[in-house]
Amino acid sequence: MDEFELIKNYFQKLTKNNPSALKLNDDIFFDKKKNLALSIDTYNEGIHYLNFKNPDLVTKKIIRSSISDLYCKGVNPKYIFLSGSGNKKHFNKKNLKLISQSIKEEQKKFNIMLSGGDTTYSEKSFFTIVSMGFSKKIVKRNNAKIGDDIYVTGNLGDSYVGLTVLKKKLNINKKFNNYFIKKYFLPELPIKLHKYLNKFANSSIDISDGLIADINKLINNQKVGYILYLNKIPLSKNLSIYLKKNNKESSNFISKGDDYQILFTSSKKNRSYIQKLSKRINQKITLIGSITNTCKQRKLINHKKQLKSLNYQGYLHKF
Repeated sequence: MDEFELIKNYFQKLTKNNPSALKLNDDIFFDKKKNLALSIDTYNEGIHYLNFKNPDLVTKKIIRSSISDLYCKGVNPKYIFLSGSGNKKHFNKKNLKLISQSIKEEQKKFNIMLSGGDTTYSEKSFFTIVSMGFSKKIVKRNNAKIGDDIYVTGNLGDSYVGLTVLKKKLNINKKFNNYFIKKYFLPELPIKLHKYLNKFANSSIDISDGLIADINKLINNQKVGYILYLNKIPLSKNLSIYLKKNNKESSNFISKGDDYQILFTSSKKNRSYIQKLSKRINQKITLIGSITNTCKQRKLINHKKQLKSLNYQGYLHKF
């Protein structure tokens, strides 16, 4: 079974008397009375990151991945609790200094505070992070309205290319390799947008598993569908150059995950406001599709031609 079947069949019913759990469908816990928002994530070596050769970069990647869960809900993360497991190879003095320095730099960059955690021994490294923030309300999943525009922040696909380079399955040139590797380890979170999301977003999610996988999660319990336009999905200049030079299709790059951009829906009446906001806060926000009234409709249009499906729609844990 996959992770969502596991949750639905065995754990979701245990939260029926706990509305703050949001039916285990929103990646966060939100206590409306206490204005408390909280997320928890676990990252495993060999699954969420290849290895521990760059402990400083791995540390930054998992912190950003975790606090992204709050930013996409319109919540400013304030505290993090970090638990790590590994052995003397992972946690030698050199690596511990790098990990400590990375946490210090992330605290300064995102104005967050390390507030607790735990350490245990294991053969492979893994980390669990709790991120906490405070807000009077959040933007939930499964609240998209028929006719809503679908938006995404930033660019998609760079992180996947970086991962492919790290796996030694791709070698472009030193300059491009370094660019894409940096995007993999250090995603640029759309931190300036979170304080405005509650003003116009009907539903939202961060893109961690991939564009298609995450938009399906965004509307998973709703009787609606969507249309996405491939040519509108934002790509970086460097990725566009790579695709053009190597005659590659963008459809094979836009839903591989690890982008950590915000995917949200909003009423058409907000188009002008969102465009002006994008310029004012210098945050790239792109209109890429719309929510339809056709249940289970999943359309990806490429210059008026519908693509049947993508070769890879996103990551899914299976048990």
